[in-house]
Amino acid sequence: MFDFLVSSLTFGAIFALMALGLNLQAGLAGLLNFGHIAFAGIGAYGTGIAVQAGWHPALGAAAGVAVAMALGWGIARLGRQLAADYWGIATLAIAEIIRTVATNELWLTNGAQGISGIPALFDGMPGKSGALAFLAQVVALAAIAAVLLRRLAYGRFGRALRVMREEPKLAACMGYDLMSLKSRAVMAGAAVTAVAGSLYAHYMSFVGPDYLLASETFLLWTMLMIGGIGNFSGVVLGVVLVQTAYTLVPFAKDAFGFGSDIAGALRLGLIGFILLGCLLWRSEGLLPEKMRKMP
Repeated sequence: MFDFLVSSLTFGAIFALMALGLNLQAGLAGLLNFGHIAFAGIGAYGTGIAVQAGWHPALGAAAGVAVAMALGWGIARLGRQLAADYWGIATLAIAEIIRTVATNELWLTNGAQGISGIPALFDGMPGKSGALAFLAQVVALAAIAAVLLRRLAYGRFGRALRVMREEPKLAACMGYDLMSLKSRAVMAGAAVTAVAGSLYAHYMSFVGPDYLLASETFLLWTMLMIGGIGNFSGVVLGVVLVQTAYTLVPFAKDAFGFGSDIAGALRLGLIGFILLGCLLWRSEGLLPEKMRKMP
């Protein structure tokens, strides 16, 4: 029971980091990134490849963040030729291309078998201290990211992103470089998400192509839409609710004695029910973004 709760909290904190990175792009800048999970996959594979090559995992994590930011810069530049909806489709296609490369390039990623043997952080600590230390580290990083991104959101950069999101022509007339704003928003979100991917690889001691499935991105979008897109506190609330739904299903499985296939369907149905309820009665999320009004 203790290990299950620690594991659930750890997964929740890691997904909170990913969702916070997505919220910077989608919530503040209004960018429809449907391939956001690619940044987490790059961070995870950076760590895995570094371990496979005999390098220090921290070097792999840093390389993963750098590659994710470079990819974010390239993805943002696609917006120069594509409208918002087509740009969103392009991000999904890019994420699928990266997943296909990870599945087929045996020399680099070990293909569909993935990379195992990634050392867990704090594995040298006795008993359950290592798991608790890792949980504390992930929660601390998520809290730091939430505070910093919140300060960023209410600073000059965040205000510029909101103007670009609501009135792009007005933002251009005010002298803002829209392409620079988009690039910095995507790159910052990519960096945060790549760190989360690296932590995920350490926690699972494994990284594989399944980390890059499009369903993972849509799970993050669900967290944002339930909690309140554009509000960092709402994003954290959405993560808590979705992770709670994931956590309660195994207890229901044991209580009612149904199989694993029904448990998986129940998990998806419960999250879908929560999302549908929010869309019908709280379309802006449980904690909607608070817009400042001029007196």
